[in-house]
Amino acid sequence: MATLDYYDRHADQFVQSTLDVDMESLYYLFLENIPEYGHILDLGCGSGRDTLAFKNKGYQVEALDYSKALVEKATALTGIPVRYQSFYDLNEHGIYDGIWACASLLHCERARLPEVVRRIYRALRHGGVCYMSFKYGSTDRQQDGRVFTDLDEEQAKELLHHISGIQLLNLWLTEDRRPDRPEMWLNLLWKKDD
Repeated sequence: MATLDYYDRHADQFVQSTLDVDMESLYYLFLENIPEYGHILDLGCGSGRDTLAFKNKGYQVEALDYSKALVEKATALTGIPVRYQSFYDLNEHGIYDGIWACASLLHCERARLPEVVRRIYRALRHGGVCYMSFKYGSTDRQQDGRVFTDLDEEQAKELLHHISGIQLLNLWLTEDRRPDRPEMWLNLLWKKDD
């Protein structure tokens, strides 16, 4: 629970460091696969930055996070009642056109990643897409009071390979867009078969 404590204690600082990051190029790659006014879940929404962006672009958006402090901040920012819920408890079936898991599943226990991806798969409509991002690497580590599950290309492909009915659309690396963060990110975009 150290990771949750971190976000609850540092919510203001986290929001300030992430809220103004320009995500348009990532939004474009995700949204070109979503129908107009489609239904999106922001899974682990943090500050609510992406939820608000999708809402402002005309999509139906739901959001959840497992930090009570961030749920409050994201709800205030977006005007959407953000759910206090863990990605481990995602139980919807076939209702989302897209699921956006930006820098959230990197806090999922490695052993439980396949289970969470299956939950995402079930929650998507046929033909629905999921975007996920992880810090680039191959280890489990602790940093600044948070636990991280890093992923590289091989591990990402292996993760998706275990679930039939998934088509990998894109797998690419990006640099962190925040100043003074020389980290690389692994981005995955995959589709549930029609």
